[in-house]
Amino acid sequence: MTREAFDTADARSLRRDYYAEVAGRYWGRPATKEEIDQGLTDDGAERLAPASGDFVVGRYSGEPAACGGFLVLEESRAELTRIYVRPQFRRRGGAGLLLAKLEDTAREFGLGQMVLNTRLDLIEARSLYRRHGYVEIPAYCEGPYMEAWYGKRLHPTTRPASSDSTDTGTSVHQAAHVTHRV
Repeated sequence: MTREAFDTADARSLRRDYYAEVAGRYWGRPATKEEIDQGLTDDGAERLAPASGDFVVGRYSGEPAACGGFLVLEESRAELTRIYVRPQFRRRGGAGLLLAKLEDTAREFGLGQMVLNTRLDLIEARSLYRRHGYVEIPAYCEGPYMEAWYGKRLHPTTRPASSDSTDTGTSVHQAAHVTHRV
C-alpha cells in the first residue's frame, strides 16, 4: 500500500472502476463511460491530498488492485472514502491492509477517529467495516447515497513505524500469502 496522488494514472483508473461499480449497482445496470466521466467531474477528489486528506493505492504483483482515501473533517476526525478493491483481487486480504494503511496515515495526521457513510445495498463494504472494528454511529452528514454511518476510534498504534512514510512495506500480493498461511 502506497500513499499516492489521487490523480496518477493508476489512481484515476481505480477511481473510475470504483465509480462504475457503485453507480452501476445503484442504477441496476452498467454505468456508461459518459456517466462515469460526469460522476467524476467535480467529485472533490482534489481534497484527497495532504493536509485536507490522503489517498492510497494498493498493488498486486505490480498491478493496481485497490484504492481508498480519507478526508479530514475536523481537528480530530477523518472520513473514509472511495474504498475499492478490483473484483479479481478480492478475498486476498488487501481491503484490510488498505484500511490499516489509511488508519495509520490518519494517526500520522494526528486524527483520533475515522468515520464513513455508505449505502445499505453495499453489504460487502458494510461487512468489511464491521470486521475491522467499525460500529454504526448516528448520521453525521446527509445526502442521497448515505444510508448507514460507521465510526472507529483510532487508538495509537503499537506497530513499529516504517522508515518510509509512504509505504507500509506490505503489498496486496504479500497479504495474500500471509492470509493463506494463517
